[in-house]
Amino acid sequence: MMRSPPRCLFVYPHFTSQSFWNYRATCEVVGAKYPAAPLGLITVAAMLPPEWEVRLADLNAEELDGRDVEWADMIFLGGMIAQQPDHLHLIDYFHSQGKTVVVGGPDATSSPHLYDKADYLILGEAEVTMPQFLSDFAKGEAQHLYKAGETRAAMAESPTPRFDLLKFDNYLHVGIQWNRGCPFMCEFCDIIELFGRVPRGKPAHQVMAELQNLYDLGYRGHIDIVDDNFIGNKKEVKLLLPQIIQWLKDHDWPFEFSTEASMNLADDEELMNLMQEAGFNWLFVGIENPDEETLKATQKRQNTHRSIAGSIHKIMRHGMIVNAGYIMGFDGEKGDVAQAILDNIEATSIPVNMVGLLFALPKTQLTRRLEREGRLDADFEVPPDKTACQCVAGLNFTTLRPRFNILKDFRRVVKEALLPEKYFGRVLRLALMQDCSKKRLKIPLRHHLRDIRSLYRLILKLGMAKETRVQFWKVLITCLFRNPRALRNAVSLMALYLHFGTFRDFVLDRLDNEMSVLEKEGDPRHRLSQTPALFPFLSPTPIH
Repeated sequence: MMRSPPRCLFVYPHFTSQSFWNYRATCEVVGAKYPAAPLGLITVAAMLPPEWEVRLADLNAEELDGRDVEWADMIFLGGMIAQQPDHLHLIDYFHSQGKTVVVGGPDATSSPHLYDKADYLILGEAEVTMPQFLSDFAKGEAQHLYKAGETRAAMAESPTPRFDLLKFDNYLHVGIQWNRGCPFMCEFCDIIELFGRVPRGKPAHQVMAELQNLYDLGYRGHIDIVDDNFIGNKKEVKLLLPQIIQWLKDHDWPFEFSTEASMNLADDEELMNLMQEAGFNWLFVGIENPDEETLKATQKRQNTHRSIAGSIHKIMRHGMIVNAGYIMGFDGEKGDVAQAILDNIEATSIPVNMVGLLFALPKTQLTRRLEREGRLDADFEVPPDKTACQCVAGLNFTTLRPRFNILKDFRRVVKEALLPEKYFGRVLRLALMQDCSKKRLKIPLRHHLRDIRSLYRLILKLGMAKETRVQFWKVLITCLFRNPRALRNAVSLMALYLHFGTFRDFVLDRLDNEMSVLEKEGDPRHRLSQTPALFPFLSPTPIH
């Protein structure tokens, strides 16, 4: 019999170790266990009735405690596609322990058939579906499946997450969310499918309340605003930022921020100035491909009719570190794509570039088109050790270019972009162009001591290693004398190379194995080269 009120254990499934964003080696230097805290789960936890008891287990930062499992009546699970193998395993495990399992999150929403064995499936935005579930559960009438359908959550109804459940020292940063949705129409993206094209933001007072809650709990440092496009509604963000700036002034600058934004940020000087004033230090931008025709074909038009390098440099000069994403395998991709991406990486001076193989995500425009064209590989399965890696888990469709050629070009980009002299050279160029005069982050003494220990460890690992020592000391000394305010950013970027060096080797090894198989056996999925008459409407050169 389940207790009333029930005891609830929220469990965040494990990401396998080889993922682009899994900076475990860097975390070890800093003394953390994982880069990011599970914001989605602690937001759902805040929706439960106050009398329900709640515990959190993030399996990326700690082992699952058997005593917590024994204590719990209900297990709440949620995660992304990169957590799918462990997510599915945990459902079986907790059932074997006699526990009731509740599942939600973006991957279950996109692929509910994979998670049907859970006792309860709470799909879509939790602000819409959780109240329905909780009401029915209280009456003893809970259904197996709850779907939001076309209903979008009113962000004013989203609660302040249960930040009190987190062990802050486990993470490099914690997250908050301001808005959902994106106004653009990128064919491969599932954000507009999950959250719509009309950005919806929380009222400013809710954002301030979340900052205040973190502050009161003693958190200081890096906050990631996890919006998929922070500037999707420029008018509203320009109203929000001055209030954040005033709150930071009133609290003596305890936080700095990172987020994700579209490249058209570079067109708005006022907005970049506001973000600089508010202490935005990291920004992720999706570049995807430097070729305009390819961008148009995939509906990434916001990146066209501009100098990509010029736009990125504008943002960097406002004190922000820019990380970028590239995708290989688009239909309109040209044979010189590897050189074009490598040239663009060097021209932008972006050190951290996630280069991945195109993956047709469930329910996207891309997937629907590939299904119509008979090109989607319905039986495609990613081995568990590859699922967590957005880089090598891709091409789940019949490609227009020979798959071997795509993998060969992809291999070249990964290898050359992450050579120490290339990576550290970009770190130095970025650091020297940054205006960090408005950096005001105030952190406690214990954080300064942690940073000193981290630098010492970094010197031992990078400053003494044969592969990196020349480049490491060149960046450190040059930045110290020519732009000392940017030294902290430069050191942070160099620390990430502890991960990228080994990650590069992992990706190259996987690619070599796959390419070897293709060389020996050929690729039956590249059908166009064998039977072009079957697909007269498809052409390696896109038609616009």
